[in-house]
Amino acid sequence: MKTTILAAAAAAAAALAGCISHESPDVYSKHEAGREQTVRMATVDSIRKVKIEGGQSGVGAAAGGAVGGISGAQVGHGAGSNVAAVLGAVAGGVAGNVLEHKATTKDALEITVKLDSGEMRAIVQQDDQVFQPGQRVRLLSSGGVTRVTP
Repeated sequence: MKTTILAAAAAAAAALAGCISHESPDVYSKHEAGREQTVRMATVDSIRKVKIEGGQSGVGAAAGGAVGGISGAQVGHGAGSNVAAVLGAVAGGVAGNVLEHKATTKDALEITVKLDSGEMRAIVQQDDQVFQPGQRVRLLSSGGVTRVTP
């Protein structure tokens, strides 16, 4: 039975890894590669630390529910085992949902820039590059997505 629990936990981890998306200016999906982007020059006005909220696809809840149900079924005999399995599944589902949300929440920056035209823009992206007020940057835009790069 331990093997079943370990297999379910491994499947849950793999499923959660598949749910992770990117908001980094350094990461492109295979569908973005080769697409033309509009380039605008700007100057960084301000930077503010923010969070990109994690997702809740239901995978974490399902995986947690499966692991909790299997674990709960090991408690007691007969009807008691069935009740423990249901309670384990519910508790595991709630815990899995919370873990999925936390695992997919990311540190980010809200970068406010002033375009050469004088217009102001704010872009939120993953916090994996350093920007300073007054720094010249490029805004790369394609398909409604804009990235700030040095």
